[in-house]
Amino acid sequence: MGPPDRLDRVAQFLIALVGFLALANGLVMLVSPLGWYQAMLPTIQLTGPPNHHFLRDIGLAYLSCGALLAYAAVDPRGRWLAAVAGALWLGAHGALHGYEVVAGIGSAAVFWSDAPAVLGPPLVVWIAVGILMVRQRIAPAGVPKRAFLAIVDRMTPDESAYLHEIAAAPGHVLEKFQHFMPATMHRHAAPADLFHTARIGATLVEDCGPCALTAAQGALTDGVARDLINAALASNPPEGELTTAFDFGQAVAGHSADAVTLGDAIEASHGRATRLELAMTAATVRAYPALKRGLGFGKSCGLAPLVVR
Repeated sequence: MGPPDRLDRVAQFLIALVGFLALANGLVMLVSPLGWYQAMLPTIQLTGPPNHHFLRDIGLAYLSCGALLAYAAVDPRGRWLAAVAGALWLGAHGALHGYEVVAGIGSAAVFWSDAPAVLGPPLVVWIAVGILMVRQRIAPAGVPKRAFLAIVDRMTPDESAYLHEIAAAPGHVLEKFQHFMPATMHRHAAPADLFHTARIGATLVEDCGPCALTAAQGALTDGVARDLINAALASNPPEGELTTAFDFGQAVAGHSADAVTLGDAIEASHGRATRLELAMTAATVRAYPALKRGLGFGKSCGLAPLVVR
């Protein structure tokens, strides 16, 4: 949730930098393999005479990695798997250099001379992805099933039973559901308090206490003040634009004609993009309680004390 912050931008820059270097290196190897061979470190020439075909093959591998990393750099939070894939061959290349030292094929001096160019790029990508993962800034799609369920069990233990059932279903259902989840939380232009007030309002339409509390915890994580969250949970947000956002969320979720006029008011104050984000979260967040009831978890949707402490 929310637009990229400074650390997100750092991760994005690191992935883009490695992608650019991989593309540039691959292009030179493809266009002028002999020129690349002569311009490289002397340690390259110690491996034997140049072979134009194999140098171009390696150039294509660098171009492929660079293309994946460039694609990932556009949206590293959503495309982090592309960054991992883009660093895969680069990391394997570095591991091969390490193996040659262990196996006695190459010298340690040569390895450490090549290390910045060989091991540095994949390491930089892994650091960038690690920054996003540690801060829980990556899309859930692609997170291994066990890891995903462990995170859900820890963060929302009362809400995880239906996700375990989804995970156990055939046909990779959980993976498909993980692709849906970010759409319910997309926030880029909308102010956090406005967005989450509308989100909580829409969730309350389903009369699912635990779901509303999960939405409230998301608001808390996104930096919304606790008293504002509790006011929204009590269906009593502060007068003004927060009331408009709350009513808009409820109108969208409840299929009310008021959604049009309320949406117009939000758009007039905050722009079309904010209206879209509030409409999207209000329309999609209802899927969670609806799915729980459809799977027979209606009791877990019972009323609970709606307050975050």
